[in-house]
Amino acid sequence: MGSAREGKVKSIVREALSYKSGAAGVGILIFLAALSIYAVIAIPYDEAIRMWRGQEAMWLDNPRTAAPEWIQFFSVKKLPKTIVLDSRTRSPYVSKAEVEMPGLNMKKVIIEFRFVYDFDELPSELNIFFFSNFSGAGAPLVTINWVKPSAETITMAKYGLRAPDDRLYVSISDSILRTLTNLYSEKYPVNTSERLTVLKLLFGKVDGASLESGEFEVEKGTYRLILEALVFGVQTSFDAKAVVYGTIHGPAGTDHLRRPLEIALLWGTPIALAFGLTASLLTTFIQLVIATVSGWYGGWVDSLIQRITEVNMVLPFLPFLIMISVFYKVDIWVILAVVIALSIFGGGIKSTRALVMQIKEYPYIEAARAYGASDFRVILLYIIPKILPPVIPGLVSAVPGYVFLEAALAFLGLGDPFLPTWGKILNDANTNGALYRGLYYWVLEPAAMLMLTSFAFAFLGFALDKIVNPRLREM
Repeated sequence: MGSAREGKVKSIVREALSYKSGAAGVGILIFLAALSIYAVIAIPYDEAIRMWRGQEAMWLDNPRTAAPEWIQFFSVKKLPKTIVLDSRTRSPYVSKAEVEMPGLNMKKVIIEFRFVYDFDELPSELNIFFFSNFSGAGAPLVTINWVKPSAETITMAKYGLRAPDDRLYVSISDSILRTLTNLYSEKYPVNTSERLTVLKLLFGKVDGASLESGEFEVEKGTYRLILEALVFGVQTSFDAKAVVYGTIHGPAGTDHLRRPLEIALLWGTPIALAFGLTASLLTTFIQLVIATVSGWYGGWVDSLIQRITEVNMVLPFLPFLIMISVFYKVDIWVILAVVIALSIFGGGIKSTRALVMQIKEYPYIEAARAYGASDFRVILLYIIPKILPPVIPGLVSAVPGYVFLEAALAFLGLGDPFLPTWGKILNDANTNGALYRGLYYWVLEPAAMLMLTSFAFAFLGFALDKIVNPRLREM
């Protein structure tokens, strides 16, 4: 019996793969399963939660809302990537010198960062991070110099550290913008544009026309950022890190909190598959049992089940879920349990019951009852195996509906607040105006994953349906 069933399953699998839709569905599912396994192994659950819910400081070296690097293949321009230079690490592009001042308990620390900027667009940000162990009133005083490829040297600012781990957001500093604007206004006496920014003046070719129009051509070449720090106390340390942020980053880009989107895209896969498959399997199985009991026993049992089903079918499904998610901040597995509970008495019971009502009149059922077979034996061995094949395509096809339901709840902000999922990416994108700002990747990537999952189960379900229902087979 076991070998016969195994052979039948293999036959169904082979026949499903003989259809183009079945082969496509299985191929996509294998890819999604491999992606899920990789996500679980490469980024363990606790690590994924910690990374996704970490503070923005965790991702300070990443650009904000940067497009994925594969965008470069569709652009004629060479888009900037992030450049990170740190005096605490050895690098040929970083030099550091310390000069003690005898008798003054002071020293001078000179840090020089060098980098080649050969991109066709301006960077998105420029930040400097300071690291020192000073205490009390002995905060280091830093003179910040900028040297362009043309050898033009600019003193951007004189800055006193406010904390041991202070940072200077150069690209949005009003004082630095005023310094640069005044410097170039004296050199080129024109009416300066209101569109001037720190990044344009630091990385652009400056002349009278560009100052007046606000349009700058990127000056390519080797730049130098020189920090001259006056440090109080020979034992006081001073280091710095300069980050020139690009406009593209990683395989999936970043969001408004600088988080790499591949974390949520990867982990969204096993979550979506687990949610959809569990909901579909349990709902279909429970509906199968209830419908079989209803059709077999009939009478008041059948009437009660059918009335409950009809009442449940007219009740609004999504508002119930929204109400539960709003009043009870539940995790995804509680949401899954609620979804299953609300889906049990659905339309599947009526269609399966109709099959049971037909099968129970078959001669071999009457023969089994005449030989003294119990109700349980008849249901388990004669009815369920007969109605199972027509139910399986519906089970497979129902998975995308539950996947989209979880994504819809997360998109509305009503899903699990801790998990990185596709719906959560869409919620963040919508909240931060991704489409309005032209950040299409932020929406298209999770949408593509949802569509891919939907196509996989739809293709496979369609192939299985053609196997079960010969009238749908290709000629």
